Amino acid sequence: MVNGTLKTTRKMVHRVLRRMLASLPRETRFAVYRSFVDCDPAPSDRLQLKIADTREELEASFSLLHDAYVDAGFMKPDPSGMRVTIYHALPTTTTLCAKWDGEVVGTISLIRESAFGFPLQKIFDLSGVRLKGGNLAEVSALAVHPRFRKTGGAILFPLMKFMYEYATKYFDTRHLLIAVNPNRIEMYESLLFFERLTANVVENYDFANGAPAVGAALDLQQAPAIMAPAYAGKPPRKNLLAYFTEFRLANLQLPNRRYFTTNDPVLTPYLLDHFFNCRTQGFANLDARKKALLHSIYDLPAYRDILPELPAHGDGVKLRQHQRYSVKCPGRIRLDAAQGGGGEFDVQVIEVSEYGFQAYAREGLPLNVWSSATVQLGRTEISVVKALAVRDQANGFNGFYGFRVGEPDLVWRKFVSALENGHTHEDLEHSTMFLA
Repeated sequence: MVNGTLKTTRKMVHRVLRRMLASLPRETRFAVYRSFVDCDPAPSDRLQLKIADTREELEASFSLLHDAYVDAGFMKPDPSGMRVTIYHALPTTTTLCAKWDGEVVGTISLIRESAFGFPLQKIFDLSGVRLKGGNLAEVSALAVHPRFRKTGGAILFPLMKFMYEYATKYFDTRHLLIAVNPNRIEMYESLLFFERLTANVVENYDFANGAPAVGAALDLQQAPAIMAPAYAGKPPRKNLLAYFTEFRLANLQLPNRRYFTTNDPVLTPYLLDHFFNCRTQGFANLDARKKALLHSIYDLPAYRDILPELPAHGDGVKLRQHQRYSVKCPGRIRLDAAQGGGGEFDVQVIEVSEYGFQAYAREGLPLNVWSSATVQLGRTEISVVKALAVRDQANGFNGFYGFRVGEPDLVWRKFVSALENGHTHEDLEHSTMFLA
C-alpha cells in the first residue's frame, strides 16, 4: 500500500512539473532540459557497456525492457516476462547493454533497415530523410533499471554515448529514427536536436500497445555542427557534444572486426530457438511473407530446423539467388581502356555477394564496361576482381551501382565463404583468422 501511494504521488508530482515546464517558452524549456545534463567523462569501472551477446545478457535486457514497458503502459505483461520483437531476431539489429557490477541495468537496440523495414515506418513518412542519403536505423527498446533512473544519467548518458559511437563508427548509419511518447520528445529535441518527422502526434502506435507517439530523426553527419552553439562553453559534465565526440570511455567494449562488415549478429540457432520458439511464440505468430523473408535471411542449414515452417505454396516472395552481405569497404574502379574506357573512380562498396556487389560513386560511371575493381575487404585483405557495372540507381538513388563480378579471386571467395558460414560476429572473426 505504501509503495503504491508513493508511486501515485510521484506521478502526480511529475505531471505538475511537466505542466509548469510546458508553460515556458520553447527555448527556455530546452535550456532547462540541458541544465539537467550530467555526463561523467570518467565513470566508475563498475560500469561496463557492451553488445548483449550471451543468453543471460539478452534475457536480462529483454526482461528489463518488459518491466519498463509494462510500467509505462506500453505493453501488457507477457508470460515470458520479456519484451522480444521480431526485429530482435534480425542480424541487422544490435542490442546494447549497460552492466553495473555484472548486472544488466540498461539496454537499447538499434534496428537498421532490412527486408522487415522499421517499426515506425508504418506510421511516419520517411521520404524526406531518405532524400538526404545514407543508411537509417531506428533507436528502440530503451530501458534503465529503476534504481538508476534518478542518478543524474549515470547509466542513460553512457548508454547514449555507446549508441552514438556504435552508430557512427560501426553500424554505417547516418540517420537515427525514434518514435517516443509525447511526454519524452522534447528531451530528445533539446539534448540531441532530433527533428520531428510529422507536426502532429500519432495516436495509437501499435508497436507500443496503442500509446500515442511522436516520430523524429537525427542526421548524425550534421548533428555536431547543430549541437555546437548550445553546448559551447559548457563545463565537461554539462557538455553532451564533447562527451559524445571527444571523450573516450574505457568502459565501452566495442566490437573487434577483422573485416569491414557493418553488422554484429549474435543469435546462434540455439539462441533464436530459445527466444522465438521456446520462451515466446515470436516465430509462430509471423505471417507467410515474414516467414519467407526470415528463411532468406538465415539461408544456412544450421537454422532450417528452428525457423518457422514455410507455407506449402509460398506467397510469391521473390528471394535473391545469391545472399548479399552488408559491408563498408573502400574501393577503386579502373576502367578497361581496351573497351574504349579509361579513367579511375573511387567507390564505397556497401553490399557483396559471391558474384556481385553494390557500390556508391560520387562520379558517374559508364555501364557495361569491364573494369578492374580493387576492394579493401578488411584491415589486411585486398581483393582485385574483374567487374562490370550493369545498372545505376541500384537502390533507387543516384550514385549507387550494381556490379557483376567476372571471376572472384581467392581473397573475395574466402571473404564471402566466411560470411556465408558464420552464425555470429565472433564466428566471422574466428573463421577469417587464417587470412593474414
